Amino acid sequence: MKIKLILALCLLTGVVKAQEKIQYFRPNDQRGVNTFETSKKDTVPFTGLKAKVGGNFEMEFQGLRNFNTAAPATKTGFTGNINSLEPLTNGFALPMANLNVDAQLADGIRMNITLYLASRHHEDTWVKGGYIQFDKLLFLHSDVVNNIMKSVTIKVGQFDVDYGDQHFRRSDGGNTIYNPFIENYIMDEFATEIGAELYYHTNSGFFVMGGITNGELDATVVASTKTDSATHQLNTFDPAFHGKLGFDKQVNPDLRVRVTGSVYTVHSANSATLFGGDRTGSHYFNIMENQNIANGTVLSDANDYSPFSGRFNPGFSEEINTAMGNVFLKYKGLEFFGTIEDAKGRGITETAERKATQYAADLVYRFPEGKENFWLGFRYDSVTALLSGYTANVTVNREAGSLGWFITKNIMAKAEYVNQSYLDYPNTNILSGGNFHGAVLEASIGF
Repeated sequence: MKIKLILALCLLTGVVKAQEKIQYFRPNDQRGVNTFETSKKDTVPFTGLKAKVGGNFEMEFQGLRNFNTAAPATKTGFTGNINSLEPLTNGFALPMANLNVDAQLADGIRMNITLYLASRHHEDTWVKGGYIQFDKLLFLHSDVVNNIMKSVTIKVGQFDVDYGDQHFRRSDGGNTIYNPFIENYIMDEFATEIGAELYYHTNSGFFVMGGITNGELDATVVASTKTDSATHQLNTFDPAFHGKLGFDKQVNPDLRVRVTGSVYTVHSANSATLFGGDRTGSHYFNIMENQNIANGTVLSDANDYSPFSGRFNPGFSEEINTAMGNVFLKYKGLEFFGTIEDAKGRGITETAERKATQYAADLVYRFPEGKENFWLGFRYDSVTALLSGYTANVTVNREAGSLGWFITKNIMAKAEYVNQSYLDYPNTNILSGGNFHGAVLEASIGF
């Protein structure tokens, strides 16, 4: 199946001449850094159907160490101490690769399909999702509609939910070009859901977006047999709603200012995955895991039994009500990206919402002026949350320093030193007194 798919895509590029000049498009290389929503600048003339087949590939060398102070524990069905951490050594991690297919279908209409060719979480080829984006509706032959569409963008399909701005800067399987660090946020807000988004842009820099999705990563048409503990009714799969209000403007040649606020809400879901929707996995490997549990786990299409090493999922699988504020400031080569997030939610067996908060700040300096193909960066990220069944909050803190080099616009190398600590976990939890630290090197290609 994989071979047939790849051959079909190769034939497509032979029939339709591959080109980079696609309208309203975010490049897969260095030119896409610090691009968020695509703009309404109509800079590419339409000359007919075009297709662009691109890809991403990354490989990394990990040199991390871990420790904890959790009390020894046993578990039925498993041998040994399930609270001991896997011993780590320096070595290469599993490489990841993406395949990107973009097509210009008509003037102002483009399509995207992204495939995960190989990743840590799913080793087989998976379709991440696909969508169609309308920036013009010329087929309606209406001057009124054409004038409206000068400020409007419509996206329909299965796509990255545009909640917050961090998902534009994260690593996504083999695509690590946009991320100046190795990993994503501790609480990683990312999911691909089926739905639609509508954007309205103004010339002053203000924009607004409203969206509706199915609220699920894995769509289903099978009625639920589970009862919601809060409503005492059979679970229903309500639509999820999200929105964003923002300002993004190049104030002068040296200064860019972007400020956004986002919300996402779903009140009943089969399995909401806004904080756990990544089908590729973390870029830190085996850092806070237990070998005895791994030995007793039956693996299926996964590189290990815990693909999200170093991340925190609050477990809001039934209901989510969350808001995020982001600030992005760029003065010449100096960038600041800040995040404040307040999330509430619960699982289907819970009757009351729990809370999780996240604060993060990235400071990145890119140089030399005009090229910005080198950078130095520092990130601080902190999550505090109440887990299901716990009576007190737990906290996870991360400090990371990075340096990187765009050798060409398509080839990137970066190095990071990270220190992550787990606070206030009970000593019965494997993360109690937990810490991992060390260096990770990564090479990445995007085209």
